[in-house]
Amino acid sequence: MNAHHIPRIEGSAGARRHFRYFDYLMAAFVAILLLSNLIGAAKLTTVGGYTFGAGILFFPVSYVLGDVLTEVYGYAHARRCVWVGFFALLFMAFMSFVVVAMPPSAGWGCASSGDPRFAEIVAKTSAGAVCQTTYDSVFGSTWRIVIASVTAFWAGEFVNSFVLARMKVWTGGKYLFTRTWGSTIFGQAVDSALFYPIAFLGTWATTDVIHVMWTNWALKVIWEIVLTPVTYAVVGFLKRQEGVDVFDTDIDFSPFASTEDA
Repeated sequence: MNAHHIPRIEGSAGARRHFRYFDYLMAAFVAILLLSNLIGAAKLTTVGGYTFGAGILFFPVSYVLGDVLTEVYGYAHARRCVWVGFFALLFMAFMSFVVVAMPPSAGWGCASSGDPRFAEIVAKTSAGAVCQTTYDSVFGSTWRIVIASVTAFWAGEFVNSFVLARMKVWTGGKYLFTRTWGSTIFGQAVDSALFYPIAFLGTWATTDVIHVMWTNWALKVIWEIVLTPVTYAVVGFLKRQEGVDVFDTDIDFSPFASTEDA
């Protein structure tokens, strides 16, 4: 099917339509979101003299998928994915809190307890005590970081989807790169402007908060630009497979609207 002859449907019709690949995209979106927060957020790395959170390498992929979801399936389907991701993040935070808070078994062994460098500490305490410390450093988060992460994701993703959906209507579906870049610029700006002050203001120096907020926003936008060819390829494939092109001209953009409200 030629991309220029894919039938156009309105957002309300798209909201009620069953799509072949939507569930796979939503699963990938939520998986990358959780893994980038769980695995990448806990590690700082230094490359070429620049120090940054390792999660930034993969977290922006969730924004790219958010762009694809909105572009291909419309704002209503993207809204569903944001809410699924939001509640998944909440559950992950709750589960991490409960598991980390549980007392460790004295005989619990891990890489740290078996490391000769920690042998003296293990002898004075227990293998489980050493493992608990390393476990907490990876999976434990302060309440501020949890609130910051969940709030920033929720607001940033909705801004991202809203801007892309509106720009798609304004551009008549042309110039995909303008709306993927534009939506990321605004969505990631909201994400960064919420996350870093909520998580670190008062703990870090204000200048450091501003510096990290700015540089991480810039890196995320650059990632979006670099991945533009991939976005074009995925969007083109999915539109051809689904057989329709969704335009949100009649959709309710409230984050709290139901599918019936469209």
